Amino acid sequence: MAMLTRAMGITATSLYAAFGSKEGLYREVLALYTSTHGDPVARALAQPGSSREAIRQTLLESAKQFSRAAWPRGCLVANGFIRCAPELQNPAKETSAIRRMGKDALRQRIEQAIADGELAAYTDAENMAAFFASVVQGMSVQAVDGATCEQLLQLAELSMAVWPVRSAAKIQRRSGK
Repeated sequence: MAMLTRAMGITATSLYAAFGSKEGLYREVLALYTSTHGDPVARALAQPGSSREAIRQTLLESAKQFSRAAWPRGCLVANGFIRCAPELQNPAKETSAIRRMGKDALRQRIEQAIADGELAAYTDAENMAAFFASVVQGMSVQAVDGATCEQLLQLAELSMAVWPVRSAAKIQRRSGK
């Protein structure tokens, strides 16, 4: 806290007056982080077109975000509060909830791919989403450990091998287009 207040040029009293507590400060940081650093990733996942390409772009964007030279490497959400003291359970639960929301967004996009005929009806959307969420979280750890952007991009591309490639003709027949 001393380093933070010194860097901000304020007193601890002012910091607590503004945020109420360390937890309050963390919540504000987390909200700002997800609305800025998380936005390009969320936009990639929500892009129109094929779900496969949206998830691929999500992974590629994550790789780029995690390895930006101007920012600390990795991801605050992916790496935040993995293990913590019992008194920090509330911010840990909030961070975990954001990770779950990310996995749920991946699952929804995979379910859309199933509904669109892009993936087979028997596809396990939950496990496939867990896989891609694990790739994102793993890339974050790799970035913290010094992986380059190019290495992370290669991991992102390699992970797409689990997505079965279906011919355009099959997709068109199933979707009625």
